[in-house]
Amino acid sequence: SPPQGPRMLNITEKGKAGKIQLPREIFRSLSSQTVHMVVTVLNIQRLGMFEEVNQTGQVLDDTVVGITVGETSISGLQDPVQLTFTHGQLPHGVTPQCVFWDPSKGMAGGWNSSGCVMQLGDKGTVCSCDHLTFFTLLLNPSLDRSTAQALMAVATAGCGVAMAFSIFTIAFCIFLRCRFRSEETLCINLGLHMNLMGSLFLLNLAFLLNSGLSSGTQPGTCKVLGGLTHYCLLCCFTWMALEGCHLYLLFVKVLGTYIHHYLVKLCLVGWGFPTLVVGVAGVIGSYGEYSVQTMDHQLIARLCWITSKYLLVHYITNCGYFGLIILFNMAVFGVVTQKSCCLQGTGAVQGDRKAWKVALVVVGLFCLLGATWVLAFLTHDTSSVPMLYLFTILNSLQGIFIFIWLVILYYPKTKETTGSLSHIIRHDKTITVSQD
Repeated sequence: SPPQGPRMLNITEKGKAGKIQLPREIFRSLSSQTVHMVVTVLNIQRLGMFEEVNQTGQVLDDTVVGITVGETSISGLQDPVQLTFTHGQLPHGVTPQCVFWDPSKGMAGGWNSSGCVMQLGDKGTVCSCDHLTFFTLLLNPSLDRSTAQALMAVATAGCGVAMAFSIFTIAFCIFLRCRFRSEETLCINLGLHMNLMGSLFLLNLAFLLNSGLSSGTQPGTCKVLGGLTHYCLLCCFTWMALEGCHLYLLFVKVLGTYIHHYLVKLCLVGWGFPTLVVGVAGVIGSYGEYSVQTMDHQLIARLCWITSKYLLVHYITNCGYFGLIILFNMAVFGVVTQKSCCLQGTGAVQGDRKAWKVALVVVGLFCLLGATWVLAFLTHDTSSVPMLYLFTILNSLQGIFIFIWLVILYYPKTKETTGSLSHIIRHDKTITVSQD
Protein backbone atom coordinates (compact mmCIF):
# COMPACT_ATOMS: atom_id res chain seq x y z
CA SER A 1 0.00 0.00 0.00
CA PRO A 2 1.24 3.54 -0.69
CA PRO A 3 2.86 5.54 2.14
CA GLN A 4 1.24 8.57 3.70
CA GLY A 5 3.82 11.21 2.75
CA PRO A 6 5.35 12.46 -0.46
CA ARG A 7 7.67 9.96 -2.02
CA MET A 8 11.26 11.04 -2.84
CA LEU A 9 13.02 9.03 -5.51
CA ASN A 10 16.57 9.46 -6.74
CA ILE A 11 17.26 8.53 -10.33
CA THR A 12 20.64 8.10 -11.90
CA GLU A 13 21.32 8.08 -15.63
CA LYS A 14 24.77 8.57 -17.13
CA GLY A 15 26.10 9.47 -13.69
CA LYS A 16 23.77 12.42 -13.21
CA ALA A 17 21.37 12.52 -10.27
CA GLY A 18 17.80 13.68 -10.60
CA LYS A 19 14.86 13.87 -8.25
CA ILE A 20 11.13 13.15 -8.39
CA GLN A 21 8.66 14.38 -5.80
CA LEU A 22 5.11 13.04 -5.86
CA PRO A 23 2.38 15.03 -4.05
CA ARG A 24 0.32 13.69 -1.12
CA GLU A 25 -2.81 14.14 -3.25
CA ILE A 26 -1.98 11.01 -5.25
CA PHE A 27 -1.59 8.78 -2.21
CA ARG A 28 -4.69 10.08 -0.43
CA SER A 29 -6.83 9.03 -3.37
CA LEU A 30 -5.25 5.57 -3.34
CA SER A 31 -5.07 5.02 0.44
CA SER A 32 -7.40 1.99 0.38
CA GLN A 33 -5.75 0.30 -2.57
CA THR A 34 -2.64 -1.73 -3.20
CA VAL A 35 -0.94 -0.42 -6.32
CA HIS A 36 2.44 -0.51 -7.98
CA MET A 37 4.34 2.69 -8.53
CA VAL A 38 6.78 2.48 -11.41
CA VAL A 39 9.47 4.97 -12.39
CA THR A 40 11.07 4.24 -15.76
CA VAL A 41 14.23 5.88 -17.06
CA LEU A 42 14.73 5.37 -20.77
CA ASN A 43 17.55 6.18 -23.15
CA ILE A 44 15.59 6.99 -26.29
CA GLN A 45 18.64 7.01 -28.52
CA ARG A 46 19.20 3.33 -27.93
CA LEU A 47 15.52 2.43 -28.02
CA GLY A 48 14.48 4.57 -30.98
CA MET A 49 11.35 5.74 -29.15
CA PHE A 50 9.67 9.11 -28.58
CA GLU A 51 10.74 10.52 -31.95
CA GLU A 52 8.63 13.47 -33.05
CA VAL A 53 8.28 14.26 -36.74
CA ASN A 54 10.49 17.24 -37.67
CA GLN A 55 11.58 17.78 -34.08
CA THR A 56 13.85 20.81 -33.66
CA GLY A 57 14.66 20.43 -29.96
CA GLN A 58 17.06 17.94 -28.42
CA VAL A 59 16.15 15.74 -25.47
CA LEU A 60 18.51 16.33 -22.53
CA ASP A 61 20.95 13.40 -22.37
CA ASP A 62 18.45 11.46 -24.56
CA THR A 63 16.69 10.62 -21.28
CA VAL A 64 12.94 10.26 -20.76
CA VAL A 65 11.41 9.62 -17.31
CA GLY A 66 8.10 7.80 -17.04
CA ILE A 67 5.95 7.77 -13.87
CA THR A 68 2.91 5.54 -13.35
CA VAL A 69 0.92 4.81 -10.19
CA GLY A 70 -1.43 1.90 -10.53
CA GLU A 71 -3.30 1.33 -13.78
CA THR A 72 -5.36 4.52 -13.79
CA SER A 73 -4.54 7.75 -15.56
CA ILE A 74 -3.76 10.56 -13.13
CA SER A 75 -4.24 14.15 -14.28
CA GLY A 76 -5.53 17.49 -13.05
CA LEU A 77 -3.46 17.48 -9.88
CA GLN A 78 -3.79 20.57 -7.69
CA ASP A 79 -0.35 19.94 -6.20
CA PRO A 80 1.92 19.13 -9.17
CA VAL A 81 4.51 16.42 -9.62
CA GLN A 82 8.01 17.85 -9.46
CA LEU A 83 10.87 16.44 -11.54
CA THR A 84 14.37 17.85 -11.21
CA PHE A 85 16.61 17.38 -14.24
CA THR A 86 20.21 17.94 -13.21
CA HIS A 87 22.55 19.46 -15.76
CA GLY A 88 25.48 21.81 -16.05
CA GLN A 89 25.51 25.10 -17.91
CA LEU A 90 23.30 24.81 -20.95
CA PRO A 91 24.76 25.55 -24.40
CA HIS A 92 24.36 29.05 -25.76
CA GLY A 93 21.34 29.60 -27.97
CA VAL A 94 19.03 26.99 -26.47
CA THR A 95 15.92 27.32 -24.31
CA PRO A 96 14.91 24.44 -21.99
CA GLN A 97 11.29 23.35 -22.01
CA CYS A 98 9.45 20.91 -19.75
CA VAL A 99 7.46 18.54 -21.94
CA PHE A 100 5.63 15.24 -21.85
CA TRP A 101 4.88 12.74 -24.59
CA ASP A 102 1.41 13.26 -26.06
CA PRO A 103 0.32 10.30 -28.23
CA SER A 104 -2.59 12.32 -29.67
CA LYS A 105 -0.37 15.07 -31.11
CA GLY A 106 0.02 14.92 -34.88
CA MET A 107 -0.06 11.60 -36.68
CA ALA A 108 2.46 9.70 -34.54
CA GLY A 109 2.58 11.64 -31.27
CA GLY A 110 4.81 14.46 -30.13
CA TRP A 111 6.04 16.56 -27.25
CA ASN A 112 3.55 18.76 -25.42
CA SER A 113 4.08 21.27 -22.62
CA SER A 114 0.46 21.77 -21.48
CA GLY A 115 0.08 21.57 -17.71
CA CYS A 116 3.82 21.87 -17.05
CA VAL A 117 5.67 24.81 -15.50
CA MET A 118 9.43 25.19 -15.65
CA GLN A 119 11.76 26.66 -13.04
CA LEU A 120 15.34 27.05 -14.26
CA GLY A 121 18.10 26.82 -11.66
CA ASP A 122 21.89 27.00 -11.64
CA LYS A 123 22.44 23.25 -11.43
CA GLY A 124 19.22 21.92 -12.86
CA THR A 125 15.68 22.53 -14.05
CA VAL A 126 12.54 21.75 -12.04
CA CYS A 127 9.49 20.70 -14.02
CA SER A 128 6.13 20.89 -12.21
CA CYS A 129 3.34 19.05 -14.04
CA ASP A 130 -0.26 18.31 -13.14
CA HIS A 131 -0.35 14.73 -14.42
CA LEU A 132 1.69 11.52 -14.67
CA THR A 133 3.19 10.29 -17.93
CA PHE A 134 6.58 10.30 -19.71
CA PHE A 135 8.55 13.52 -19.16
CA THR A 136 11.77 15.05 -20.38
CA LEU A 137 13.59 18.35 -20.69
CA LEU A 138 13.65 19.52 -24.28
CA LEU A 139 16.44 21.87 -25.38
CA ASN A 140 14.99 24.05 -28.11
CA PRO A 141 16.87 26.48 -30.35
CA SER A 142 16.13 29.87 -28.87
CA LEU A 143 14.40 32.66 -30.76
CA ASP A 144 13.76 35.56 -28.43
CA ARG A 145 10.71 37.79 -28.72
CA SER A 146 12.60 40.90 -29.87
CA THR A 147 14.27 39.01 -32.72
CA ALA A 148 10.99 37.43 -33.77
CA GLN A 149 9.22 40.80 -33.78
CA ALA A 150 12.06 42.31 -35.80
CA LEU A 151 11.69 39.53 -38.35
CA MET A 152 7.95 40.18 -38.57
CA ALA A 153 8.60 43.89 -39.08
CA VAL A 154 11.14 43.20 -41.83
CA ALA A 155 8.77 40.78 -43.53
CA THR A 156 5.86 43.23 -43.36
CA ALA A 157 7.91 46.09 -44.80
CA GLY A 158 9.38 43.81 -47.46
CA CYS A 159 5.93 42.63 -48.50
CA GLY A 160 4.78 46.22 -49.01
CA VAL A 161 7.80 47.04 -51.17
CA ALA A 162 7.48 43.75 -53.09
CA MET A 163 3.84 44.49 -53.89
CA ALA A 164 4.77 47.88 -55.33
CA PHE A 165 7.50 46.43 -57.53
CA SER A 166 5.23 43.58 -58.60
CA ILE A 167 2.82 46.20 -59.95
CA PHE A 168 5.71 48.02 -61.67
CA THR A 169 6.89 44.77 -63.25
CA ILE A 170 3.43 43.83 -64.51
CA ALA A 171 2.97 47.31 -65.97
CA PHE A 172 6.39 47.11 -67.64
CA CYS A 173 5.57 43.70 -69.14
CA ILE A 174 2.25 45.03 -70.48
CA PHE A 175 4.12 47.95 -72.07
CA LEU A 176 6.58 45.61 -73.79
CA ARG A 177 3.81 43.26 -74.97
CA CYS A 178 1.99 46.20 -76.54
CA ARG A 179 5.17 47.54 -78.15
CA PHE A 180 6.34 44.21 -79.54
CA ARG A 181 3.06 42.38 -80.06
CA SER A 182 4.37 40.81 -83.27
CA GLU A 183 7.09 38.94 -81.34
CA GLU A 184 5.10 35.86 -80.29
CA THR A 185 7.87 34.21 -78.27
CA LEU A 186 8.60 37.44 -76.46
CA CYS A 187 4.91 37.98 -75.65
CA ILE A 188 4.65 34.45 -74.24
CA ASN A 189 7.72 35.02 -72.08
CA LEU A 190 6.35 38.30 -70.78
CA GLY A 191 2.94 36.75 -70.16
CA LEU A 192 4.59 34.03 -68.09
CA HIS A 193 6.54 36.63 -66.09
CA MET A 194 3.34 38.64 -65.53
CA ASN A 195 1.56 35.65 -64.04
CA LEU A 196 4.51 34.87 -61.75
CA MET A 197 4.59 38.48 -60.55
CA GLY A 198 0.82 38.41 -60.12
CA SER A 199 1.11 35.37 -57.86
CA LEU A 200 3.88 37.08 -55.86
CA PHE A 201 1.68 40.16 -55.49
CA LEU A 202 -1.24 38.07 -54.21
CA LEU A 203 1.03 36.16 -51.83
CA ASN A 204 2.39 39.36 -50.26
CA LEU A 205 -1.11 40.81 -50.08
CA ALA A 206 -2.44 37.67 -48.41
CA PHE A 207 0.37 37.80 -45.84
CA LEU A 208 -0.36 41.43 -44.99
CA LEU A 209 -4.08 40.70 -44.69
CA ASN A 210 -3.34 37.64 -42.60
CA SER A 211 -1.02 39.38 -40.16
CA GLY A 212 -3.37 42.35 -39.85
CA LEU A 213 -6.78 40.68 -39.70
CA SER A 214 -6.19 37.23 -38.18
CA SER A 215 -6.34 38.40 -34.55
CA GLY A 216 -9.91 38.33 -33.31
CA THR A 217 -11.45 37.06 -36.55
CA GLN A 218 -14.32 34.60 -36.60
CA PRO A 219 -13.36 30.92 -37.09
CA GLY A 220 -15.08 30.79 -40.47
CA THR A 221 -13.34 33.93 -41.68
CA CYS A 222 -10.01 32.65 -40.43
CA LYS A 223 -10.45 29.40 -42.35
CA VAL A 224 -11.13 31.35 -45.56
CA LEU A 225 -8.13 33.61 -44.96
CA GLY A 226 -5.90 30.60 -44.23
CA GLY A 227 -7.07 28.89 -47.40
CA LEU A 228 -6.46 32.05 -49.41
CA THR A 229 -2.91 32.40 -48.08
CA HIS A 230 -2.19 28.74 -48.84
CA TYR A 231 -3.65 29.15 -52.34
CA CYS A 232 -1.45 32.17 -53.10
CA LEU A 233 1.66 30.34 -51.88
CA LEU A 234 0.90 27.30 -54.06
CA CYS A 235 0.22 29.56 -57.06
CA CYS A 236 3.61 31.18 -56.54
CA PHE A 237 5.34 27.79 -56.40
CA THR A 238 3.42 26.51 -59.43
CA TRP A 239 4.33 29.51 -61.59
CA MET A 240 7.98 29.05 -60.63
CA ALA A 241 7.66 25.46 -61.84
CA LEU A 242 6.06 26.64 -65.09
CA GLU A 243 8.94 29.08 -65.63
CA GLY A 244 11.28 26.10 -65.36
CA CYS A 245 9.16 24.00 -67.73
CA HIS A 246 9.09 26.86 -70.22
CA LEU A 247 12.88 27.16 -70.16
CA TYR A 248 13.15 23.40 -70.60
CA LEU A 249 10.90 23.41 -73.67
CA LEU A 250 12.75 26.35 -75.22
CA PHE A 251 16.32 25.30 -74.59
CA VAL A 252 16.39 21.56 -74.03
CA LYS A 253 13.44 19.78 -75.56
CA VAL A 254 12.33 21.37 -78.82
CA LEU A 255 13.19 24.93 -79.78
CA GLY A 256 10.50 26.84 -81.60
CA THR A 257 7.76 24.24 -81.20
CA TYR A 258 4.31 25.77 -81.52
CA ILE A 259 1.72 24.81 -78.90
CA HIS A 260 -1.84 25.93 -79.53
CA HIS A 261 -3.09 28.34 -76.81
CA TYR A 262 0.14 27.73 -74.92
CA LEU A 263 -0.19 30.60 -72.42
CA VAL A 264 -3.85 29.81 -71.75
CA LYS A 265 -2.95 26.23 -70.89
CA LEU A 266 -0.21 27.44 -68.57
CA CYS A 267 -2.74 29.68 -66.82
CA LEU A 268 -5.11 26.76 -66.31
CA VAL A 269 -2.33 24.84 -64.58
CA GLY A 270 -0.84 27.79 -62.70
CA TRP A 271 -4.12 29.00 -61.21
CA GLY A 272 -6.20 25.81 -61.39
CA PHE A 273 -4.01 23.16 -59.77
CA PRO A 274 -3.62 25.09 -56.48
CA THR A 275 -7.41 25.43 -56.37
CA LEU A 276 -7.78 21.64 -56.31
CA VAL A 277 -5.17 21.24 -53.56
CA VAL A 278 -6.66 23.97 -51.36
CA GLY A 279 -10.16 22.60 -51.97
CA VAL A 280 -9.18 19.16 -50.70
CA ALA A 281 -7.31 20.64 -47.72
CA GLY A 282 -10.33 22.79 -46.89
CA VAL A 283 -12.73 19.86 -47.03
CA ILE A 284 -10.75 17.96 -44.39
CA GLY A 285 -10.67 21.08 -42.17
CA SER A 286 -6.97 21.92 -42.38
CA TYR A 287 -7.30 25.70 -41.97
CA GLY A 288 -7.74 27.74 -38.82
CA GLU A 289 -5.82 29.82 -36.31
CA TYR A 290 -2.10 29.16 -36.01
CA SER A 291 -0.08 30.75 -33.20
CA VAL A 292 3.51 31.83 -33.87
CA GLN A 293 5.44 31.59 -30.61
CA THR A 294 8.98 31.80 -29.37
CA MET A 295 10.50 28.71 -27.82
CA ASP A 296 9.59 29.96 -24.35
CA HIS A 297 5.93 30.26 -25.44
CA GLN A 298 5.77 34.02 -25.85
CA LEU A 299 3.13 34.84 -28.42
CA ILE A 300 4.46 36.69 -31.48
CA ALA A 301 1.47 36.64 -33.81
CA ARG A 302 -1.70 34.78 -34.66
CA LEU A 303 -2.09 33.79 -38.27
CA CYS A 304 -4.82 32.07 -40.24
CA TRP A 305 -3.01 29.12 -41.71
CA ILE A 306 -2.83 25.32 -41.61
CA THR A 307 -3.49 24.30 -38.00
CA SER A 308 -1.00 22.34 -35.92
CA LYS A 309 -3.28 19.30 -36.08
CA TYR A 310 -2.78 19.09 -39.85
CA LEU A 311 0.92 19.82 -40.13
CA LEU A 312 1.21 16.81 -42.44
CA VAL A 313 -0.77 18.81 -45.00
CA HIS A 314 1.84 21.57 -44.75
CA TYR A 315 4.75 19.17 -45.15
CA ILE A 316 3.21 17.49 -48.21
CA THR A 317 1.63 20.42 -50.07
CA ASN A 318 4.26 23.04 -49.26
CA CYS A 319 7.60 21.46 -48.31
CA GLY A 320 7.31 18.35 -50.47
CA TYR A 321 5.75 20.14 -53.43
CA PHE A 322 8.32 22.94 -53.44
CA GLY A 323 11.15 20.46 -52.90
CA LEU A 324 10.25 18.68 -56.15
CA ILE A 325 9.87 22.00 -57.98
CA ILE A 326 13.24 23.39 -56.89
CA LEU A 327 15.02 20.15 -57.79
CA PHE A 328 13.55 20.30 -61.29
CA ASN A 329 14.20 24.03 -61.70
CA MET A 330 17.80 23.77 -60.56
CA ALA A 331 18.35 20.90 -62.99
CA VAL A 332 16.93 23.07 -65.79
CA PHE A 333 19.07 25.98 -64.66
CA GLY A 334 22.19 23.81 -64.80
CA VAL A 335 21.39 22.54 -68.30
CA VAL A 336 20.56 26.02 -69.62
CA THR A 337 23.76 27.45 -68.12
CA GLN A 338 25.82 24.64 -69.62
CA LYS A 339 24.28 25.14 -73.09
CA SER A 340 24.79 28.89 -72.84
CA CYS A 341 28.47 28.41 -71.97
CA CYS A 342 28.87 26.02 -74.90
CA LEU A 343 27.31 28.54 -77.28
CA GLN A 344 29.56 31.30 -75.96
CA GLY A 345 32.61 29.08 -76.34
CA THR A 346 31.80 28.36 -79.98
CA GLY A 347 30.99 32.00 -80.72
CA ALA A 348 27.41 31.12 -81.67
CA VAL A 349 25.88 33.71 -79.38
CA GLN A 350 25.54 37.11 -80.93
CA GLY A 351 26.54 40.37 -79.32
CA ASP A 352 29.15 41.46 -76.84
CA ARG A 353 28.32 40.48 -73.30
CA LYS A 354 29.66 42.32 -70.35
CA ALA A 355 30.45 40.37 -67.20
CA TRP A 356 27.94 42.33 -65.14
CA LYS A 357 25.15 41.52 -67.55
CA VAL A 358 25.97 37.81 -67.51
CA ALA A 359 25.96 37.92 -63.71
CA LEU A 360 22.63 39.75 -63.81
CA VAL A 361 21.13 37.09 -66.05
CA VAL A 362 22.23 34.39 -63.59
CA VAL A 363 20.76 36.27 -60.59
CA GLY A 364 17.54 36.90 -62.50
CA LEU A 365 17.22 33.25 -63.40
CA PHE A 366 17.77 32.25 -59.78
CA CYS A 367 14.97 34.57 -58.63
CA LEU A 368 12.72 33.56 -61.50
CA LEU A 369 13.07 29.86 -60.65
CA GLY A 370 12.62 30.45 -56.90
CA ALA A 371 16.12 29.51 -55.71
CA THR A 372 15.92 31.98 -52.81
CA TRP A 373 13.14 29.84 -51.32
CA VAL A 374 15.65 27.04 -50.78
CA LEU A 375 16.70 28.96 -47.66
CA ALA A 376 13.39 27.84 -46.12
CA PHE A 377 14.89 24.37 -45.66
CA LEU A 378 17.83 25.92 -43.78
CA THR A 379 15.67 27.89 -41.33
CA HIS A 380 13.98 24.90 -39.71
CA ASP A 381 16.55 25.21 -36.93
CA THR A 382 15.49 28.59 -35.58
CA SER A 383 18.79 29.07 -33.78
CA SER A 384 20.20 30.32 -37.07
CA VAL A 385 19.02 33.90 -36.72
CA PRO A 386 21.20 35.24 -39.59
CA MET A 387 19.69 32.62 -41.91
CA LEU A 388 16.20 33.67 -40.83
CA TYR A 389 16.97 37.29 -41.66
CA LEU A 390 18.50 36.29 -44.99
CA PHE A 391 15.48 34.20 -45.94
CA THR A 392 13.04 36.94 -44.92
CA ILE A 393 14.88 39.73 -46.74
CA LEU A 394 15.69 37.87 -49.97
CA ASN A 395 12.18 36.53 -50.47
CA SER A 396 10.63 39.87 -49.61
CA LEU A 397 12.83 41.47 -52.26
CA GLN A 398 12.31 38.79 -54.90
CA GLY A 399 9.93 41.04 -56.82
CA ILE A 400 12.49 43.86 -56.83
CA PHE A 401 15.20 41.58 -58.21
CA ILE A 402 12.98 40.38 -61.03
CA PHE A 403 11.89 43.95 -61.86
CA ILE A 404 15.47 45.23 -62.10
CA TRP A 405 16.44 42.18 -64.13
CA LEU A 406 13.66 42.72 -66.65
CA VAL A 407 14.26 46.46 -66.98
CA ILE A 408 17.99 46.15 -67.65
CA LEU A 409 17.50 43.12 -69.90
CA TYR A 410 14.73 44.59 -72.07
CA TYR A 411 15.01 48.36 -71.98
CA PRO A 412 16.05 50.37 -73.89
CA LYS A 413 15.98 48.04 -76.89
CA THR A 414 15.05 48.20 -80.53
CA LYS A 415 12.63 45.78 -82.09
CA GLU A 416 15.44 43.86 -83.73
CA THR A 417 17.47 43.37 -80.60
CA THR A 418 14.73 42.99 -78.05
CA GLY A 419 14.75 39.55 -76.48
CA SER A 420 15.23 37.48 -73.41
CA LEU A 421 16.72 34.20 -72.40
CA SER A 422 14.34 32.50 -74.78
CA HIS A 423 14.73 34.83 -77.80
CA ILE A 424 15.67 32.45 -80.60
CA ILE A 425 17.69 33.43 -83.65
CA ARG A 426 18.11 30.92 -86.44
CA HIS A 427 20.98 31.08 -88.94
CA ASP A 428 20.66 28.30 -91.53
CA LYS A 429 21.19 25.10 -89.51
CA THR A 430 22.68 26.83 -86.45
CA ILE A 431 20.37 27.72 -83.55
CA THR A 432 21.66 30.45 -81.30
CA VAL A 433 20.27 32.03 -78.18
CA SER A 434 20.54 35.76 -77.52
CA GLN A 435 20.28 37.21 -74.03
CA ASP A 436 20.72 40.81 -75.21
